[in-house]
Amino acid sequence: MGSALPDGDPAPSDGALPVDLPVNAHTPFSVYLHVPFCRVRCGYCDFNTYTATELRGARQDQYADTLLREVTLARGILSEAGPVRPASTVFFGGGTPTLLPPGDLARMLDGVREEFGLTEDAEITVEANPDTVTEAVAAILAAAGVTRLSVGMQSAVGPVLQALDRTHDPANVRTAVAAARSAGLDVSVDLIYGAPGESLDDWRCSIETALGLEPDHISAYALIIEQGTKLARQIRRGEAPAPDDDLQADMYELADGMLETAGYDWYEVSNWARGAAHRSRHNLAYWRGHDWWGFGPGAHSHVAGLRWWNVKHPAAYAQRVAAGQSPAAGRERPDAAARRLEAVLLRTRIREGMPTAELPASRRPAVAGLIADGLIDGGEALHGRVVLTRRGRLLADAVVRALTE
Repeated sequence: MGSALPDGDPAPSDGALPVDLPVNAHTPFSVYLHVPFCRVRCGYCDFNTYTATELRGARQDQYADTLLREVTLARGILSEAGPVRPASTVFFGGGTPTLLPPGDLARMLDGVREEFGLTEDAEITVEANPDTVTEAVAAILAAAGVTRLSVGMQSAVGPVLQALDRTHDPANVRTAVAAARSAGLDVSVDLIYGAPGESLDDWRCSIETALGLEPDHISAYALIIEQGTKLARQIRRGEAPAPDDDLQADMYELADGMLETAGYDWYEVSNWARGAAHRSRHNLAYWRGHDWWGFGPGAHSHVAGLRWWNVKHPAAYAQRVAAGQSPAAGRERPDAAARRLEAVLLRTRIREGMPTAELPASRRPAVAGLIADGLIDGGEALHGRVVLTRRGRLLADAVVRALTE
């Protein structure tokens, strides 16, 4: 049911932000809407999600109304702290947002529009399980203002999907993409590599299948074994093999080469797009350190350096909101050193890189060694930016350590 919430200071029951918080009217603002429902829990998943038997008093059919009350509460909190900015991106994530009726998703988006406003070119994304998308669903979402559908494909190979506990019909990926296209939506597909038993040829098949769908955007994430998940227990008991780091590296290099050949440019370690116009602006907002408000149980938010997170369980979340209280469970305000470390960690992951001048002065000499090791692009460094090479993307954590420790 999701990883543990971070340690932090208690959040006030009214959600009020610190009076000295330097809210900047010019910092872009994004909204994340968490829908925590799933039909089945995937064995690898550590997200804050719940199946029907785990809701314990929370009601899926009342969820949209509950979340809309939090949206109204948040608008009041932000208006006390500074200017209320229109959202430039909105992202429905989960869980499986499309388990809710599309009309509920439309109402949630309308609530954001009414309370905060949307920029004229706002990017609105909905994550979707392939089995839940029809032409009718896509049409309702598009009419509500959704601009982008992110389809959870994960793999095109049956045994790999089984190893991941994915229950969707692989044929429905094509159906979902076609429905999104018919509604005029941009399309992204998500892939996972390194599942137990997955071979390099299996992975090649999945990439080829994804490319055959001609999406605008492809995400490819290495499988990470999270403690507390079913897959972690299976590996511990010897029932499934642990991911092979060398094989995952080969899989990454294969994906990057095939995607580049097909006309997709990498813009973040795990993300590729057919041109800058199709990059996920919402995810870029996270990596660039913009402001965002996360709504729903377990959702995280960030405004002007302050971070906070909501209570995890949908029932506890609903109780707080119904009582007119903030659902925030805790918050933290990282110091300058922590913010510098985070900036290096996030901004070196993206194609635009990080200005060398923004590195700690004591670590700038490390850039030359990283160029010599083939981890940082020498040409970009001459122009004052730290940009990872393909090899550097595979060893991104090592690059961050060299630039910060």
